[in-house]
Order: sequence, then C-alpha cells, then structure tokens
Amino acid sequence: MVALCFANLAQAQYNQSTGQTNNYIHTGIPILQISPDAIAGALGDAAAAYEPNAYSSHWNNAKIAFAPKEMSITTTYTPWLRKLDPEMNFLYLGAYKRINRRSAVAASLTYFTLGKIEHRDDQGNSLGTFRPNEFAFDGTYSMKLSDYLALGATARYIHSDLTQGLDVEQQTTKAANALAADVGLYFQADIDKRQQAAAALTLSNLGSKLSYSDDDTENEFLPANMRLGGRYTYEVDEYNKVNVLLDLNKMLVPTPPIQNEDGTWSGLYTDNADYHQTGSVLGALQSFYDAPGGLKEELHEITLSLGAEYWYSNIFAARMGYFYEHKTKGARQYMTFGVGVRYSRFEFDFSYLLPTTSFSTNPLANTIRISLTLNIEKDKKS
Repeated sequence: MVALCFANLAQAQYNQSTGQTNNYIHTGIPILQISPDAIAGALGDAAAAYEPNAYSSHWNNAKIAFAPKEMSITTTYTPWLRKLDPEMNFLYLGAYKRINRRSAVAASLTYFTLGKIEHRDDQGNSLGTFRPNEFAFDGTYSMKLSDYLALGATARYIHSDLTQGLDVEQQTTKAANALAADVGLYFQADIDKRQQAAAALTLSNLGSKLSYSDDDTENEFLPANMRLGGRYTYEVDEYNKVNVLLDLNKMLVPTPPIQNEDGTWSGLYTDNADYHQTGSVLGALQSFYDAPGGLKEELHEITLSLGAEYWYSNIFAARMGYFYEHKTKGARQYMTFGVGVRYSRFEFDFSYLLPTTSFSTNPLANTIRISLTLNIEKDKKS
C-alpha cells in the first residue's frame, strides 16, 4: 500500500485476456472518484442530473439551488476490501442549507482509511505500524440564474497521508496537500404536468498536483474530470414515478505515452519525465487530444453510466444501473441495484454492486452501501 504513491508510471501492457493493449490513466487520491452515496451507487453512478439532494455537491454542485428541502444532512458508510483488512472503510458526510429562494450553500467531508499497515525493512524487521488515510473537505455555493438554470462553484482542500513520514526507496516522504475547484451547470424544466427533463455539466477536481516528497519530478495529478448527464422523469400517476438517467464522464488528466519496442515513444509526450512535468491546467486541455491511439483511444476514455429508478407514492424506491469502462482503460463494468425508503424526515438508501466482467476486480464488489439522510424544514406555523 505504501508504494502506491511512489509507483512509477506503468508502461502500457498487452493484456492476453482482453487481446488489447492497456493504457490506464493514473491519478492521486482516487477517493474523489468514488460514488459517495447509495443512491448513485444503485444507479450505476449516473447522478449528474439526478434530483437535487444532499449529495449534489459531489455530482453537480449547481443542483443545490433547486433543492426542495430547507436543509438536509446525510452520511454514507462504505466497507472497503473487508476480506483484506476489516478496518478499511470510506465515509462521507454532507449537508446543504438554502439561503433563499434562489441560492444555497453546502459542505461535505470525504474520508478514507486503509486500516492498520505494518512497515518492514529489507530484512523483514518491523518498523512499526501506521494508518494511512486521505480526506477532502469542500464548501459550495449555488445560485439560480433563471427559473430553469443554476450555476455552482466549489472550493476543496485535499490531504493525503499514505506513508506518515516513512522512508520509501531511500527517500523521505511527506503528506501531500492540494487545493481544487469544481464548476457546474444544471438545467431543469417541466415538459408538461407529468414529465420533466434535466441536464447537467460538471468540471471537477481542477487544481494543484500532489507531492509526496521534496522531489517534484513525479507529482501526481488530481482526478480532474468532466461529467455530462441527463435525466427524464415521468409521473405515471399520483403514486408512481419513473426516472431514467445517463452520464458520460471523461478524465481531464493526460494520457500516458507508450514506449515502443525500438525505444521511441507514442503519444503527445516524449517520455515519462515529460508526462510528469506537465502542469495540471495544460494537462487538462491536452487530455482531449494526447492519447497515443488518437481519437479512438480518446473515445475509449469516456465512461458510461445508465440508471433507472421507480418510486411508489414517494415513499419506496427501486433502482438499478450499469457502469461501463473500456477494457484498455480499467475494465470496470458492473451492474448495480438498490432500494430507498422515505419515512417522515428520514431517508434510508441501500445499494449493491455486481461485477459483470472478469477482466478486473472491484473493491466494492458484493458490498452493501448504506446512506442515511435527515431533512429539516422550517416550522410552517412560525
């Protein structure tokens, strides 16, 4: 685990099981890419244009301006690779508060711990144990530009401590810190009394790179990404409602170059050093055309999320979804399922992930995620 933050850029490799060459995009603090809630987790991570809720600051911060409640507080607990270490887990806390009819604010905390890890030297002698962890804290402001369109902005502080100052490969390490920002647009309009359409665009985790040592030659990119989503809602009658969602996601991170057998390099960058020295802003711009495989590989870097949700009497929800990532870019492909229950001011949501391919494993495979939300409204009498 310790070596995760200092692993050299992996070369593209031929995968016999898929029959294609893998060329993964590597970033630091991958917890920012994890679905923080059981709602989106049951919809295949298709949540950019999902109905506004307390998790909106993660998926599309502009949605908060359309939030139906005065205030909402939520939390999600996710076990992580429990067979490897029962202390590994992912925790999310979030809340929003409406300021007035046209604006709202939100805050959230994302925390991930890798449990207890024992560090040993080359001879196998124990050098003590430590608990690697990462967290991100952010604040959001969202405002309606019109009755149909909203704009959101988020500022985020990121802290990643994977080694707690231990020496790795004769190099002293340190905790990495970074600042990032999100910008989002959200459109929502009624087609008629029974139908509603929504669309969302989000640019997330745009910020500085992560440095785990005084050597700045191999700083890690943040998992910057662009997400485009849509939702169609149809109210069958006063008791039954259906949501259909679609998200497309593209990492705004440079694609690693590929070293050929003759020692030359394919791609926009001349070698690994050139790749690592690229700035985050320039890298985000070049991420649209830097893939060694050209346009075809760029299209492979787009992930697809599909989700469907059924509500009965606005009390019980049944959800399912599908997530697709190309085999050469990680091969994450899975089905998701879940249910939700609303009772008084409380919301309970559960999700379950089922992999559909043997090409790669998923740390959330066969894991139940649980979300709990408390909605707070003003006293109507006052």
